[in-house]
Amino acid sequence: MIRRFVLCALFALGLALSATAAPLPPGKWWRRPEFVEQLALTNDQQTRLDMIFRLAANELIDLRAEAEKTSIAIRAELDQPQLNRENLRKLAARLSDTQGRLFDRELMMLVDMRSVLNNDQWGRLRAEIEQQRPSMRGKHE
Repeated sequence: MIRRFVLCALFALGLALSATAAPLPPGKWWRRPEFVEQLALTNDQQTRLDMIFRLAANELIDLRAEAEKTSIAIRAELDQPQLNRENLRKLAARLSDTQGRLFDRELMMLVDMRSVLNNDQWGRLRAEIEQQRPSMRGKHE
């Protein structure tokens, strides 16, 4: 019974960590020459994207760190000779809450970035993301 619980908890932890992957290319993709050219981004668009990123960066960093710290605490709790189900339940709830807030912030950043792009640029960016998705998955797995 305990072994099944530990395996489920580890599986959930791995799933939770991979679920925070953003749907956009990593980093400041709007400054990479291939994206600038492919999307025909203007200087104004790049500046606006920089501002959106700067406004979200600190909160995203803090939320990712909080999720990582909580994941470490869960692993440490799972390594104890006597499992404390209540502590694990509280840690799991904290991790779930943090991941929800992280997802929400990433989504709002995406919405703000999407508003900077016109429909054609957005379509080209989505096509590029879909094309790169298998290689990006391999890096996160």
